[in-house]
Amino acid sequence: MAQIQLITTGGTIASRPGGTSSDVVADITGAELRAGLHDPLEGIGLDVDDFCRVGSSAIELPLAFALARRIAEHLARPDCDGVVVTHGTDTMEESAFLADLLVDSDKPVVFTGAQRSADAPDTDGPRNIANAVRLAASPLARGLGAMIAFEDEFHAARDVTKTHTSRTDTFRSGEHGKLGEIDGGVVSLHRRPVLRRTYAPARLETEVDLIKLAMGTSDRMIRAAASGGARAIVVEGFGRGNPTPAITAAIGEIVASGTAVIMCSRCPEGRVRPIYGNGAGKDAERAGAIFAGDLAGVKARILACVLLGEGADMARLREEITFFGG
Repeated sequence: MAQIQLITTGGTIASRPGGTSSDVVADITGAELRAGLHDPLEGIGLDVDDFCRVGSSAIELPLAFALARRIAEHLARPDCDGVVVTHGTDTMEESAFLADLLVDSDKPVVFTGAQRSADAPDTDGPRNIANAVRLAASPLARGLGAMIAFEDEFHAARDVTKTHTSRTDTFRSGEHGKLGEIDGGVVSLHRRPVLRRTYAPARLETEVDLIKLAMGTSDRMIRAAASGGARAIVVEGFGRGNPTPAITAAIGEIVASGTAVIMCSRCPEGRVRPIYGNGAGKDAERAGAIFAGDLAGVKARILACVLLGEGADMARLREEITFFGG
């Protein structure tokens, strides 16, 4: 019998209106989530670790770091074959990618949750948990790293993102595509992730900012981030990773002061590449910006937090971010 550890953290899957208020809050325990499964999960044992109960918009980097460590502790036990984490969808992709970077095990780590609260008549939570548990128990899932299982599909943590505020099929992997699907309890694997490395920082660097550009964005925000103590700044630029000329002019000074600037795109698909001059991407590269390939801004930020927490200098940041950018 496969033995899977369920770690619960709150989120919509564990939420319902609280008391006399109509506010939806995460107050359902891990034991209640386990008891609410309609699927018998034959041949699979399921233990519960009630890690925390919060909405994922309230999860901060130290808590996500502690969660990744808890996952690793469970996987280190010989009697644990895999871990399923229930988590709010708002920041699930960030916690999953962090776990992918920190958990050095070939045992499966599967994040899941719900878009409809536990009291909804058509809640998607129990089915998502059952599918995630089956995936974590499947031999096909070994070596795939951290994943998100949602709406009968599963995705690599590096590639997946939340694409819709409320629909149950919110998680997509863009041009990379899903890893596979769970159909009637049967796990089918379509591809394996290739861009994976793990790290062992004693802490995360939390002073990493993310700035999304719009037409005419000035250098005010990026300079404020740098002067406010940011160790790295991720910039979601236009198209191929083009900043505004004002941002480009500031990048050289910011990089020279010791703060890394990492260029991503605000486009949901495609990769950044320094091509254009006149204050755009090519000039940003000359000023010292690191281009992150097709890594999304939120994922580039998580990677920078890990690398800086491990003590990486500018050269190593560039090497590792270039690797993950593909």
